[in-house]
Amino acid sequence: MIGLAGVVLGGVYADPLASRLVLGAAVGSVGVSLAARRLPSWLVAPLSVLGLLGYTAAALWFTAQRADLPGPLGTVAADAARNGIPRLLTALIPVEPMPDTVIVPVVAAWLAGLAGAEVGIRADRVLLGLTAPVALYAGALYVVGPNADSTPWLTVAFAAAGAVALAAGGRPAGPGRSGPADPGDGLAPGVRAALRARTLASTALGLVVVLGLAALVAPVVARQVGTTPVDPRRYVQPPQVESLDENPLIRISGWALNPDQKLLDLVTTGPGAPVAAGAPPGGAAPPPDGEGEEPTDEEEPVGEEDDPRAGRRIRLAVLGDYDGVTWRVGATYRNAGRVLPEPEPLPDARVTEVVQRITVDGLTGRLLPAVPTPREVTGARVAYDQASGTLIRPEGLSRGLTYSVTSRREEADYGLLPSASVPAGAEVARFLRVEPGAPEQMQQLAAQLAEDNGAPYARADAIATFLAEHYRVVADAPSGHAYPNLNFFLFGPVNGGGQRGTSEQFAAAFAVLGRMTGLPTRVVVGFQPPSGTGPVRGADALAWPEVLFDGLGWVSFDPLPKPNTRPKPVEQDFRPEPEDPTPPPEEATESPEATPSTTPDAQSAPRRGTGPGTPVLVGSGTGGLLLLLTGLAALVVGLRRAQRRRRLAEGSPAQRIAGAWREVTDALRLAGRPVPEHLAATEVAEHARSSLDGAPARHPGTARHPGTAQHPGTARQQGTAQQPGAGRRPGAGQPSGTGRAGPASGSPGPLRRSVPTVDDLATLVNLAAFAPGHATDDQARRAGELAVAYAAELRAGRPWWRRLLWSLHPGPLRWRR
Repeated sequence: MIGLAGVVLGGVYADPLASRLVLGAAVGSVGVSLAARRLPSWLVAPLSVLGLLGYTAAALWFTAQRADLPGPLGTVAADAARNGIPRLLTALIPVEPMPDTVIVPVVAAWLAGLAGAEVGIRADRVLLGLTAPVALYAGALYVVGPNADSTPWLTVAFAAAGAVALAAGGRPAGPGRSGPADPGDGLAPGVRAALRARTLASTALGLVVVLGLAALVAPVVARQVGTTPVDPRRYVQPPQVESLDENPLIRISGWALNPDQKLLDLVTTGPGAPVAAGAPPGGAAPPPDGEGEEPTDEEEPVGEEDDPRAGRRIRLAVLGDYDGVTWRVGATYRNAGRVLPEPEPLPDARVTEVVQRITVDGLTGRLLPAVPTPREVTGARVAYDQASGTLIRPEGLSRGLTYSVTSRREEADYGLLPSASVPAGAEVARFLRVEPGAPEQMQQLAAQLAEDNGAPYARADAIATFLAEHYRVVADAPSGHAYPNLNFFLFGPVNGGGQRGTSEQFAAAFAVLGRMTGLPTRVVVGFQPPSGTGPVRGADALAWPEVLFDGLGWVSFDPLPKPNTRPKPVEQDFRPEPEDPTPPPEEATESPEATPSTTPDAQSAPRRGTGPGTPVLVGSGTGGLLLLLTGLAALVVGLRRAQRRRRLAEGSPAQRIAGAWREVTDALRLAGRPVPEHLAATEVAEHARSSLDGAPARHPGTARHPGTAQHPGTARQQGTAQQPGAGRRPGAGQPSGTGRAGPASGSPGPLRRSVPTVDDLATLVNLAAFAPGHATDDQARRAGELAVAYAAELRAGRPWWRRLLWSLHPGPLRWRR
């Protein structure tokens, strides 16, 4: 009966190993009880527990070796004992037999065998002894729930075994047994044998009748039950991830700013190690005429050694949900074993196997990189989301963790792309959803791109081509992919930081524009190393979009521009709808009759005061008012100083750097030069430099190479044109006063001291934001010094009355952050 319970439980396991382990536990526990029948009853339980410990240790060791789990047996056993129940109820079905998924069934089966044997055999209480196997069988049915096929014949066999046990337990007592006397005692041997044979025949006939009725009635009764069994997994929370793992797209900018940071070590082996020919930048397959072949995307590996994108893409996470603010994975992770469930294969797809051995270095979080689609993972216990193919390690990544991933790459016939359709309906609704609040310009651009491209592939290729031709990839672009960020990326002024970004903005913009044109899209974050073996660094981090096509699956697109290409102006190809015309001047100007006139007669002279007490009242009131204002001013100054002290001296280094940045933005606001909300840190630094003299951040016609910062002390004279691309000497003097040139003769005026380097503070802000925990106390102290120096320099350039009111302004105490 315990073995049948193991067979039922094995319905949710990947192979029969779990059922065999349960049967072995049943045989071991009942065997120990039978072997110790002649020993005192108090000695059986300790002996059986020793047997349980030995058998469980052997089972855990065997399953750990089979799953290639690292670590000593003691560590594996302790982890399995601590997390056995939740991992069994959160494991991906079919469940892989592993130490943490077999320990509970093995222990339960052994204890059920011990209880049944001691109560049913030693105490001769068969019916009571069957309670333990029945409870185990019911527990197995509950754990399986609706996740396995119905097994009525197993239940019938279980009931038959119980009936046999009851029948065998009621036989006459013999020597050494208690019970009723044998009815054949005292009769002749032949009569006694005939009587016993008749009794056995009648018992067997009754048992057959009962089983037959059960076999006939059970299906009829089962069909009357219309409810689905309860799945206990609904009550157990699966493994959770942090925000950086839910949206790793925001990490692209941080990796771009640290291109030499080593994240992984990679070794690619197996039949899939050689790389093949590629596909065009617009999609995953060459055009029908075979022209214009370019390096590949994820679906088709690159073959040219001189191509910087050569190598296979390693997927970190798949983000399918977008709410207008952020992309998210939206996965439900289930604990998985060594072998992962195989997705539904694509029709007529060529499958290649890729084996990679990955060693974690600087990569943090829980997401586990792997070539899509992983089929087997050894060396690490993982949780898996089958819908997206995303892997996590619930314990988190650690430096030195080494694991192997065997993946199966499906390569469909991408020559069918130009005529392929895209799916629709509830199954792909999440990949088509466009949240309200999308900028009108983005909607107009999507409509324009879809206007002349009716086929889905043509629309996707048009979006990828537009992005590749009109925008630049820069490493210091600010992170962000909400609607305002994407709108600024697409249509922001070039001299203000717009129309440039990292692969984060390119992939997110493609996916959103694609959804606006009816394409089911998602964003993938991963790495594209230059080769299949070697280190993977921050510069290899990449985000790319994918589009779902019928019969071809998810196809990746490359919206990034080619290296060393000059982007075309967006205005050249984007045709926004004309705005409503403004009214003519005669309609917009108010009539003279509506304009109030002021004449000398209308101005009334002030009245003279006529009371002897008026000067006294005015004097006393003025004195009280001055006293009140003085007290308020002292209070504001004290609160402002305390606020600066908290910002620059309290908290972690990252918090102090952020406080120094708020000191700079508050100073700009006090100077009448508030910072626009959409600017990144580097653009705010440029705005801060221009605010010292009230000049614009950069002449509209002056281009600057991305990623290079102009030194704050650069000399510039108004009215003097600078040659494009000409270098500016750091630390050069600048005319004093208003910044104008000297006398008409052209001699410069007296030099002013160098402007504080706000660019260094912007670099520290990006470090604190994109590399949490890496800022130091020295960097925080340096940030405070830069902020104080800049605020003092900015205040010194204001008129005397604004300098007086600078410290008395209560705005920084209440301005929203």
